[in-house]
Amino acid sequence: MKAFVVIPTYNEKENVRLLADAVLAQHTSIQILFVDDNSPDGTGAIIDDLVAINDRVHVLHRSGKLGLGSAYREGFTVALAKGADYLLEMDADFSHDPATLPLFLSAILENDLVIGSRYLNGVSVVNWPIRRLILSYYASVYTRLVTGLQVRDCTSGFKCFRRSTIEAIDLSRVTSDGYSFQIEMNYRCMEKGFRISEIPIIFIDRHAGSSKMSGSIVREAVLMVWKLRLNTLFSRMLGK
Repeated sequence: MKAFVVIPTYNEKENVRLLADAVLAQHTSIQILFVDDNSPDGTGAIIDDLVAINDRVHVLHRSGKLGLGSAYREGFTVALAKGADYLLEMDADFSHDPATLPLFLSAILENDLVIGSRYLNGVSVVNWPIRRLILSYYASVYTRLVTGLQVRDCTSGFKCFRRSTIEAIDLSRVTSDGYSFQIEMNYRCMEKGFRISEIPIIFIDRHAGSSKMSGSIVREAVLMVWKLRLNTLFSRMLGK
């Protein structure tokens, strides 16, 4: 079994060394692929040092800040080429606990997509402002109502895919970023009838650095759910 944890980075120099150690300690089958968007704080150079001393650490350097969705699309493509059996998404700021990774690897054996849910058992979020918590929670409610997704945490960025799941989704058709990238991937898995499961996680706001959240990311997510739903309806009407 070869599991690749794909971790996008932008100005995460305070976190990447500690995170790499914590992730690799979880299981000998785990490898890391950092996708660095030319971080001006030197994150990419630190990752290069990690790559030089550990063959379980890999890096994809990109020319600039190109977006979360494209980072995962390119990262997944590279991980598949390196022989990944399972592909995991994870943030670089320790908001996702590396100790949860073995739970994903166990749950994925009977599922096609496993999502780490902040809202499976009530609300499991630490240190978030109430405004952001409300936004995140009701974004999932809104998404479920519009798309029919049976997922409690539609925007979670801590998840695990089977290789066959990613291969069945045409990544070139997945164009969204941020929240909406997570929603779109979940939706395309649902469309294909894949087995989707959630496991509970505790989300802790970032250790260091600054949040990448923006108003444009929220607006994209609001529009994306309708785009996904309408595309499905039109396809059914046309018999595709």
